[in-house]
Amino acid sequence: MRVRLLAATATAVLLSVVVAAPAAGAEASERVGPAGMAGGSVQAGATRAVPCPRAAAPAVSRPPRPSPPPVVPEDRVVGGPELDTAGLAVPAGVPAPPKITATSWLVADLDTGQVLGGCGPHEYATPASVQKLLLAATMLPRLDPKQVVTVTAADMRIEPGSSAVGLVEGGRYSVETVWLGLLLNSGNEAANVLARLGGGADGAAGGVRAMNENARRLGALQTHAVTPSGLDGRGQFTSAYDLALIARVCFADPNFRRYALTELTQIPAQPAKRTKGFQIQNENQLIYRYPGALGGKTGFTDLARHTYVGAAERDGRRLVVTLLGGEPQPMRGWEQGAALLDWGFALPRSASVGRLVEPGELSATPTGTPSPPTVPDQPRPAAASGPVDGGTSGFWAVAGLAGAAAVLLLAGLVWRRRVARQQAP
Repeated sequence: MRVRLLAATATAVLLSVVVAAPAAGAEASERVGPAGMAGGSVQAGATRAVPCPRAAAPAVSRPPRPSPPPVVPEDRVVGGPELDTAGLAVPAGVPAPPKITATSWLVADLDTGQVLGGCGPHEYATPASVQKLLLAATMLPRLDPKQVVTVTAADMRIEPGSSAVGLVEGGRYSVETVWLGLLLNSGNEAANVLARLGGGADGAAGGVRAMNENARRLGALQTHAVTPSGLDGRGQFTSAYDLALIARVCFADPNFRRYALTELTQIPAQPAKRTKGFQIQNENQLIYRYPGALGGKTGFTDLARHTYVGAAERDGRRLVVTLLGGEPQPMRGWEQGAALLDWGFALPRSASVGRLVEPGELSATPTGTPSPPTVPDQPRPAAASGPVDGGTSGFWAVAGLAGAAAVLLLAGLVWRRRVARQQAP
């Protein structure tokens, strides 16, 4: 009887270990990850997309959209699992965002990094001139604004009819003047100059390479630059989320903030080239028409359509909006950005569906999904307080139980053999 009881106990332990292990693993797979982000909850965003509010826009002719890169699942959950959606990602219970024509957008807090909401935040799109913000984020720390540079023939090679500030070949300008020409008038030749200056021995090609390296460092994993200006190039993409990461770095730079709010400046005369000086104005209407505006960047190509990045401050809170693939009717790009900023400022400060990762954060972790931040004065989610060893502690716990059961079973067999020997004739 004792043998049967012992064997039954061991068998029960073994069966409970074998049956319970998959269930525990399944539970962990639902909980582990960035679900503990403020306002976050696990949801299959990619498979259950909520349509974004869309404004009707006139039909336009445009070149065929390029095929985006293959989907990388890890890249789509950067910032939180709720951002992995082609549709709407907003906190539960908040008012609906405004209807706009942009195909993707995101609103985030520049200071805390909280993502307040978005539409297809990780969907690939072409950037147009908002890519100049990546150039700024990369080259502002490298270049002396007081340096004087001579414009080369290669700098002037831009697409005919595209935006230019009016620099002349052989002209001599301060780097600060070139920056103003880039950010106020979206000068494509200015982008070539800055990329060449910051690109080292490889010139503008080295500048573009540095932009891509910086994008990776910032966590903008869906961004790939081909041109420094944002003029369309094969394989050039970004996302609304990535643009917010890039814009956050730009607005942390005091020179950028000053340039972005400059309403007008003078491009100096070039006597050696017999050209007169002239005045340029900031094309971003947000700085003139939106109280608390901090500036930003406009963009347009036939392929990308209208793109926009803008930021503003209200009641000590600084928000940034990014949008891609918009049409100018019924609202222009900056007006769509303003509407989204109004929506964001109306939300509680705690509202969030994810966060902007910090520069260097993803390169310091083995996966593309960062650990969620701990919200002060709130209990830490149970999932986030568990081990971070990839589940190996759970494995050893299961192995220990199985080992103990095996020892019990072996002991029972040995004891049974001894009893059998004693009872043998």
